[in-house]
Amino acid sequence: MNQDWMKYAALGSQFFLGIGLMLVAGWKLDGWLDFQTPLLIWFLPLLFITSMLVKLIVETNRKRK
Repeated sequence: MNQDWMKYAALGSQFFLGIGLMLVAGWKLDGWLDFQTPLLIWFLPLLFITSMLVKLIVETNRKRK
């Protein structure tokens, strides 16, 4: 039986939870570092999304034996 859907459901959950955590971390760090503009609340989620997309592309392009 094909269980690939469970792997992608877990990856989707990880994606949304990670974005939420990066938003909260960016918000807190921006307040703590007292930046004039909300720099980290934009940069941290963008970095996370980029890394997750690279991970997704690498995992889906593997050749199956």
